[in-house]
Amino acid sequence: MDSPSPQGIVALAVEELLPWREALRLSGARLIMTNGCFDLLHVGHLRYLSQARALGDALVLALNDDASVRRLKGPGRPVLPWAERAELLAGLRVVDAVLGFAEDTAVAALRRLRPDVYVKGGDYGLANWPPEADEARALGAEVRFLGLAPGRSTSAILKQLRDAGPG
Repeated sequence: MDSPSPQGIVALAVEELLPWREALRLSGARLIMTNGCFDLLHVGHLRYLSQARALGDALVLALNDDASVRRLKGPGRPVLPWAERAELLAGLRVVDAVLGFAEDTAVAALRRLRPDVYVKGGDYGLANWPPEADEARALGAEVRFLGLAPGRSTSAILKQLRDAGPG
């Protein structure tokens, strides 16, 4: 089933996505939601987002703003500013909408959008339970944890670049 709106929506506020979400609900489409920093787009991100999108009819990605990335990842991050990260992610055919958020978690956005499925990568799970998962379950959403592409992470790429030195 195709989502009832154009792919690649970029929204700064959840209110901008509520009419789209309601149209999905009325059409019977399943909304998948994930969130994260997605600082340097790499193949692990693409594989993860493709797997997430395959679980339903539309995928919304809640994207941490620059200040929350700094709080979560430390100084020097993000490498790319929010607007560029959002544009890159919205350009992927598997991503239907990108939503910015300023908090350290996407709980508030999850409450408003009420996805059918909430997804996180394999770096999360029982040992590293994301706060959004409890909220998703409370709202009746399915919670899924997907595998990671081994050795492909923004932190690993940045370490590799640092270790390579100038050149």
